[in-house]
Parts: sequence; C-alpha cells; structure tokens
Amino acid sequence: MNDLIKQLQELDQRIGYLIHIKDSDSWGNVAEFRRKSEQLRTAVFDISRDEFATRLGKLEDSIRFLEERCEEGLTPMERVRIVRSPLRFTLKDILENVYEEHKELGGAGEANIDPAMVVAKANIVRRIKRKPYTSPVMVIGQEVGRGEEFRNGGSCKPWGNEKAMRYMKVAETEGIPIHFYIFTPGSYPVEDYPGAAQQIARNLYTMTKLRVPMISVISEGGSGGAEAVGMSDLRLMFSHGYYSVISPEGAAAIEGRVKEGRKVPPELVEKCARQLNITAPDNLRLGTIDRIIQEPPLGAKSDDFAFFARVRSEIIRATDEVVLRTKNMRSFRSYEVKRKKAESPDEAPQIDIPWDLDAGETDRLLELRSKKYRNMAMHSFGGITMPAENFFKFFCSATEKFWYTVRYDVLKNQQKQVQKTIKELSGEGTALVNRITAPFTRFFGKEEENGSRPVPKSLAAADPQFAGDYCVIQDPLELTDTYTSPLANEDRTITCPNAEKHGCKDLWIPDLYGEFCGVCENCGHHFPLEYQWYLKNVFDPGSIRIFNNDIFSKNPLNYEGFDERLQAAKSKTGMGCANLTFMARVRDIELIVTMLFSDFRNGTVGSAEGEKFVQACDIARRKKRPLLAYVHTTGGIRIQEGTLGVAQMPKCTMAVREYIDAGGLYIVVYDNNSYAGPVASFLGCSPYQFAIRSSRIGFAGPRVIRETTGIDIPPDYHDARNALKRGHIQGITDRRDFRRHLYQVMQTMGSPGLYYR
Repeated sequence: MNDLIKQLQELDQRIGYLIHIKDSDSWGNVAEFRRKSEQLRTAVFDISRDEFATRLGKLEDSIRFLEERCEEGLTPMERVRIVRSPLRFTLKDILENVYEEHKELGGAGEANIDPAMVVAKANIVRRIKRKPYTSPVMVIGQEVGRGEEFRNGGSCKPWGNEKAMRYMKVAETEGIPIHFYIFTPGSYPVEDYPGAAQQIARNLYTMTKLRVPMISVISEGGSGGAEAVGMSDLRLMFSHGYYSVISPEGAAAIEGRVKEGRKVPPELVEKCARQLNITAPDNLRLGTIDRIIQEPPLGAKSDDFAFFARVRSEIIRATDEVVLRTKNMRSFRSYEVKRKKAESPDEAPQIDIPWDLDAGETDRLLELRSKKYRNMAMHSFGGITMPAENFFKFFCSATEKFWYTVRYDVLKNQQKQVQKTIKELSGEGTALVNRITAPFTRFFGKEEENGSRPVPKSLAAADPQFAGDYCVIQDPLELTDTYTSPLANEDRTITCPNAEKHGCKDLWIPDLYGEFCGVCENCGHHFPLEYQWYLKNVFDPGSIRIFNNDIFSKNPLNYEGFDERLQAAKSKTGMGCANLTFMARVRDIELIVTMLFSDFRNGTVGSAEGEKFVQACDIARRKKRPLLAYVHTTGGIRIQEGTLGVAQMPKCTMAVREYIDAGGLYIVVYDNNSYAGPVASFLGCSPYQFAIRSSRIGFAGPRVIRETTGIDIPPDYHDARNALKRGHIQGITDRRDFRRHLYQVMQTMGSPGLYYR
C-alpha cells in the first residue's frame, strides 16, 4: 500500500504543477481531479488495495491526458511559469548530475560574496575510443535555489558578476573551456561599487576576447543579467526556457502604462509574452541562439536523470564543435560529430578532439566569435543595400584601410623611428659637447645675463595673455555660439529646481536658454537642451558630415501597434533611428561621433542603432580617429525588438573592444538620462566616461528598484556626482566647457596610434 500512497503523492504534485502552469484550477477540469485525489487520500484505509489501485490508475490516465494537452498548447507565458516553478532543475542539479565532480569557488552556500552566482571548477568525463578521459572545465552561472532567500532568486548583485569575471580570467590562464548556465530573471539593480550596469559592461568587455572556448546554456534569461555571463561561442537553450529583453509583467506595465502599486491585467501580460518572442523556437528563428536542448514534456525537473544525460552529451558536443572550428584539419571529425548526433542525439560523440588550443587556433576562435556577434540581427533593420552597392562599399573601405595603414602604420612608424634615432644621437652629442666644454665655461665664467627676453611670436599667437594691447585673439575652444535654442523664444520665467536649497532667483527663459546655455547662473543646475544645440555649438561650423543615414529602424517582431509609433518618431525627427553618426572636427582634431538622442523613441537602442554604432567603430578604427559616444538620452534597449535588441549589447561591445585594442580613444559623455542596457554594455565599458552636470546615470529607474529590492532610493541616487563618487565615471563637466574639455581629453588621452599623435 505504501507504493500506491507514494504514487498518489506524486499525482498530487503533478496536479499542483498543472495548476501552477495554467495559473488557474478551472482549466481542463483540474479542480475536479484535485477533489478526487483528496477523496482517495482520505479513503486510503477505508477501501481495498485493488479498488484504490483502480481508482488511482484512472485518475493518473486523466492527468496524463491533461499533461499531453497542456504540452501541445503551451503559451509563452506558461513557459515562463514552468521556468519559475520550484520543481524545476537548478544549476546545483546540473553540477551534481552532469559533471563527475566539482569544487565551488569564491564561497559556498550562504558564506559567499554573492550566493546567487555560483562558480565551480568541475570535471566532465568524455569517452574516446571506449576509454574515459577527464577534462577540467570552469562552470559559471546563477543559482535560484529552492526558496532560500539568500539566493535572491538568481538575481546577481554587482559583486557576484565581478566574481564571475574573476574566474573567467582564471579559466583563461589555465586554458580550460567555460560552461555558462543562465538562470536569472535579471540583475539586482543597485549602484554600489562596482555598479550593476558598469560590472555587466566589464564582463561583456572581458568575454569578447577570452582565449578559451565558451558555451552558454539558457534556462531563464532576463536581459542584462543574462548577458553578464551569456556571451559565448555557441549558445544553447532549453526547450521550455525563455530569453527576453524584459519580463512579460514589466513589458505589460510599460505598454499598459500601469501605475505603480496596481496589478497588471493578466491578459496584457499574456499578450506581451507572446509578442516579445521569448521562447526557444522564437530565439532560434531570430538567430540569437544556436541550438535547442529538448526537455521532457512540461519541462525538466530536478529528478529527470535521463534529461541530465542529454545535457551532458549536448554540452560535450557543443564544446567539441567550437574547438573543431578552430582546427585546420577537421573535416572528417566534423562529419562524425554531425553523424553521431543524427544517430544518437542523447549520447556524447566519442571522438578524439583535444580541448586545449594553440596560439593559431585561439586567434581563429576570437575571429569566429567576432563574426558571430557582428552578424547578429542583420535582418532586423532597413537600409540594407544591393549586392553591387555592397561590393562598391567594400572596395572603398578596403582601399581606405590600405591607405591609412600605409600612411599611419608604415610611413608614420618609420618617421617615428627616424625621429627617435635623431633624438638619441642629439642627446648623446649634447652630453658629449657639454662634457668637453664644461672646463672652458667655468674658466671664462660665461653666464647668461638675467633679465627679460622678448616674447616669441609663436607664444604670443598661442596664448592671448602674451599679446598685450596690440591684438585680441579669440579662444578657439570657446563655444562657437552659432545656434540659440528655440526654447529661448518663450517670454516667461522659470524656477530652478534648486531654488529652495540654494536661493536661486527665477530665470527669464530667453536669457536661460540663450546667453546662459540652459545653466542656472546661481547653482549651476543644467536644464535639458535639444541635441541640435550640441551639434551647432560643440563642433566646428561646417565640419559635420553625417554617414549611414539610410539605415532605419523596423518592426522585426511585428509587435502590435509599433509600426505606427515608429512612423510617428520618423515623421517627428526626420531620422530613421535614434542614433546619429557623423564625422566632425574640434579645432584641429577630426573625430567620429555616435549620438543617441531623446527625440526618437527616448533614445532606445535597437538593431538599427546597434549597426550604426558598429560601423562608426569600424570607421574610427580605419581612420585612426577618436570615437565619441555622446548620450543625449537613452532609455535602454528597445523592448519591441525583444532579444534582437538585447543582442546589440554583446555586438556593440565587441566592436568597442576591437577599436580600443587597435589603439583607439573611446570617450563616452552622458547627458540628461542614461539607463539600462547601453550603459551595461558598449557605453559602460569605456575607460573614459564623463557626464554633463545634472545628468543621471544608472541601471534601473526608481520604480524598478523599489519593486525589485523594496528599497526607496533617495532622489539623488542616480546623479552624476554620486556616479563619480562610486567610480562609475571619470569626471563631470559643465555644458559650457564641453568643447574645451573634449579637446583636452583628445589631446591628453589615448594611444600613440591616433592619427594626430
């Protein structure tokens, strides 16, 4: 009888699981089956064993039929509930069942810098020619736990992501593959050092060029939290998992403009989950993952041991494939890997493929990784040219690259070597002459007479203070003052937000937005200005040359109502997307600028914006010019593009890393509001980040922080001054000094590889 009671308990669990998935007991008569199960449990000692077994068998058949129906019609939101179920497997289950042995690093359990991030050195056994071989790997991923509050549901704090980055570098030093497992609804949104956004950016920047094979597997992938350990050479996803730019509830709150504290309508949540394309088949179709690992019906649980065997074979096969791509001799083994997968998908291929790479294979690995992410989401924006035009552009860029390489890498380097040799000879000669003439100089007592000497003409021209009363030379780094904001046309006054604190007087708008450049003359508070003000006042007149203006945003997910909103933004701004890229000049330095501006969808980043940013990096690298990312405003990744928008985080970070490694100078300047994905990737990875005074920089807004952490943050939590205190940025500048400050940065920072050095 005990075995039947155990079966009844398992059946109760299955019924509860169905109710959890459907979020209701009214579907498929589940409530009636639960009532029958309770009747059986109360009558367990009142009926015979045979009758109990018969009634239990009928009930089990009914539940099995419901499970099959549920699996056939799973909605995206139901998959989200499967992932969030406490019965679902976790990273700990994978470590116990997929790997032979493991040792957790950086703490264990609650005694941990961040229990939500688990790092373990593990061994996985591969059978090669019927002999077992143990291969060491580094396993990194989030652990949601089973109700333990200290796990934080898999939401990693910044120091947890920093721990992951630290052990990525350990794996690189040891030359072993890294297996990432993603179980997170998102990152924990706190700005304490090293900062949620800034640390994710550092992780991405590091992963772009890690010199070991990396495999990632997604169960629950929530936006930036997933990308912190999600960049890899091969991306797998569990069939019942989800990968999204934002949670369906978060998207519904935004779309429905639901006020804080109010419940989001369930039907709107279901609709957003469907439109975001968050399931494994959706992401495979979009190209944001490479392969799907099949789970049992209604998702795998912690006791599905056959599933863990499949995970083991898939992770071995994936690592083999990544390593094989780097080999010169690989044709027959690649064919065998594919054949073995077709014949027995649940068994790991028993093929001799060493996982350690030499220098040439490592270079090939990095090249393939770069191509992988550069080609992501290429079908998701408009403005793709015809093949003939593509060939012409390729020819022009190749010619340009050859010219600048010869000019700056060959001729300029030769010139530097000659100049260095001349300086060395001159220094040696001067020292020798001084040594020979020193006795005669002392004997005759020749000294230069003290007194003023005439000021050289060049010095008088360079610094106006030496010019005296004879001429007045205008400072070339003053604002060009060729444009006045249209906001100055209103004839009224405005109150400074710091008036109560600093006693600021009311400001007359024509003066505020005209002579004062939107800055309070008393406290220095910066009122927002349109991006055109910076175009006209920061860069030299007539020097701006816009490029790639033909690239425009589309609606790749066919998100309901988004076509009309996109068209309204295009009509309002005359632009195709929120990123304006152009060449410009500040005094005598040419630079490339990429500008995210608020007028187009609040500066959110999608596929078009990401592609324009990548091409700006390429041009700056080719021409050896500084790259300025001026962020007028960005509201994060565009949620209507789903994971195609999320893919811009690693894609653009890859472009930044390659530009910086080539000797480029990458400068980021934040203005107004800068939040979420862009700050947590290609903006936050810059070594030179500055902010305009009164701007706000962070990972998540006050409402998200309140709902996630329960903490009510102070009003100045995201202020630039606090970002500077936390070490997220390197300086704060006044808007009126932006041109001068930018020029000083370009003169004093960056490598000798820049064209003007």
